[in-house]
Amino acid sequence: MSLKIGGTIEKVNGKELFYSEFAEKYLAGNQPVLLTGLMDDWTASKHWVSSNGQPNLLFFPTHFGKSKVQVADCDTREFTDQKRIEMSVSEFVNHWLQGSKGNHDVNGKSVLYLKDWHFVKEYPEYQAYITPLFFTDDWLNLYLDNYHMHDDLDADRVSNDISCSDYRFVYMGAKGSWTPLHADVFRSYSWNMKNTVYNIFDDISETEFPGFKKAIWLECIQEPNEIIFVPSGWYHQVHNLEDTISINHNWFNGYNLSWVWDLLLRDYKEAKEYIEDIKDICDDFEGLCQRNLAANTGMNFNDFFIFISRFSLANVVELYYLRGELNSESSIWHCSAIIKHFALNLSSIRKTALKMKSEGVEGNLSIINLLEALSDPKFLKLCTGLGRIYSVIHEEENWSCTMKKALMADFAMYGSQVCSPEDLITFIDYAVSKLSSNCDEQNPLLSVLYEIQPHEQNQHF
Repeated sequence: MSLKIGGTIEKVNGKELFYSEFAEKYLAGNQPVLLTGLMDDWTASKHWVSSNGQPNLLFFPTHFGKSKVQVADCDTREFTDQKRIEMSVSEFVNHWLQGSKGNHDVNGKSVLYLKDWHFVKEYPEYQAYITPLFFTDDWLNLYLDNYHMHDDLDADRVSNDISCSDYRFVYMGAKGSWTPLHADVFRSYSWNMKNTVYNIFDDISETEFPGFKKAIWLECIQEPNEIIFVPSGWYHQVHNLEDTISINHNWFNGYNLSWVWDLLLRDYKEAKEYIEDIKDICDDFEGLCQRNLAANTGMNFNDFFIFISRFSLANVVELYYLRGELNSESSIWHCSAIIKHFALNLSSIRKTALKMKSEGVEGNLSIINLLEALSDPKFLKLCTGLGRIYSVIHEEENWSCTMKKALMADFAMYGSQVCSPEDLITFIDYAVSKLSSNCDEQNPLLSVLYEIQPHEQNQHF
């Protein structure tokens, strides 16, 4: 099939790029980019690569050989993906070392591709790499370090996809291994480094992807020690031109949160339509739709609502603390990059909650008790992690856990229950009104959250 190649992907030296530039051009702009110069000190670059630049395969069975991993058979399709089998890392590497030619090895077996290995979770003491600064505003993995995405314990035991431990993966594949055309989970962003190169593979079905022939593609060959940023919702396909070991994160944050909701709503409608014929005989049809949604997509409406509620409170906690620290210096308050970042997050959550409300999402949601959340050690850890990430991104003060506890005791006066998107919107508005009181100069919360100009701010509350 002939592809319409519309251009290449921009390549930028990551050492010369400011975070604000990356956020504006690539996160907010949702554009791809290749970044260089960000892997110099990685342990993986030393241990996982041989002196000749090829993957150091024997390192893996020696140190991680007993790990059980999912391996894709690149020559066998199963539904919209490739057939998966479970192997140990040692078994996988032994298969690889038998040698391969083209798309089949010497024994006529398909090339295998190790995918979705939760390496960070399995080996937390082995720091293979440091997440580049540009990708640290990662709500998804920060949340999963503290909570399950889906709290149905029975479902958790049935499917790891429902309560996934994280979305930080290692991939390993011989020359000729590939990944079918797809958009990433939750329509998340992804970043990916590879020790070798890859390219677009063009065996695509027009029936499965209507309009594919009209699409304009960007083509990219990713060289060793380069990191590619894949925008939210962009379909892509990977073909490994050489033996490859790669690290991949999927994540989302305030810049693409609303797209996560859009996907969830679309998948819900499809799940509901699929079983519409049993609606009249089902005792809990909506509950069944939500369970199917969680199984297919990785979360349901309730999971997503809890997620954005906790993050809204965490962002307010950080802002409230900063307001207390900077109260006597309002000029710092209104020009601080970190405050504007928290305001952008709240704006994104509020707009997403408005979308949920417009779709009539009200019932069957968990009650979030804000006072209880403020005393929850997991939530405290979430707040601390969020503050630490943004203090590094914006090179501003970091705060200790002890200071956070003192803040939360003072913050208890804001406490109330949140049990619907409308409640969440009300809470955000209330918190912003408190944070904006006695602010004489231009208020970044109002200008970012409600897009209000300075001369209009006095009339808003």
